[in-house]
Amino acid sequence: MIFMGDPKKPRKKYSAPKHPWRSDQLSQELFIIGTYGLRNKRELWKARTELSRIRKQARMLLATPHEIREKKEKELLSSLSNLGIVDLKSSLDDVLGLTVENLLERRLQTVVWKKGIALSPYQARQMITHGHVMIGDKIVTRPGYIVKRDEYDKVRLSDSSTLKSQAISAQGE
Repeated sequence: MIFMGDPKKPRKKYSAPKHPWRSDQLSQELFIIGTYGLRNKRELWKARTELSRIRKQARMLLATPHEIREKKEKELLSSLSNLGIVDLKSSLDDVLGLTVENLLERRLQTVVWKKGIALSPYQARQMITHGHVMIGDKIVTRPGYIVKRDEYDKVRLSDSSTLKSQAISAQGE
């Protein structure tokens, strides 16, 4: 008998730290939250959980037989390469060396800020949630959206955005 989860109660996508009140951990979390403009610690915990899932896959591949490992390793590395987390020529050791900052760099909020569309990560978050940012020809309103490698150059301000006209008038002055 297979049990499915209740559709009204989605499963948690993160795991909280075992010791949430350690001062070194608290200061590190606050630094990362401030640097990347995260809304709360839950967004950081989601990124850490995703990173641990990726690293667990890499560790499991290292323990598998060589024939199976080659095929699965290519799949994992190509999917991470498409997301822009690792390079095309990377190895499983590079995957094991990933940090949470590598994942946070691929969030739409960070990409908008780093490309200079927004002045701060907090302004980038607001622009995204208010519908001022497009990827290709679609408006994306999720700051946590992971920007894929081929979508990186397509991130821009929306054509109908009021901020675009303000940016043009500020450049003209």
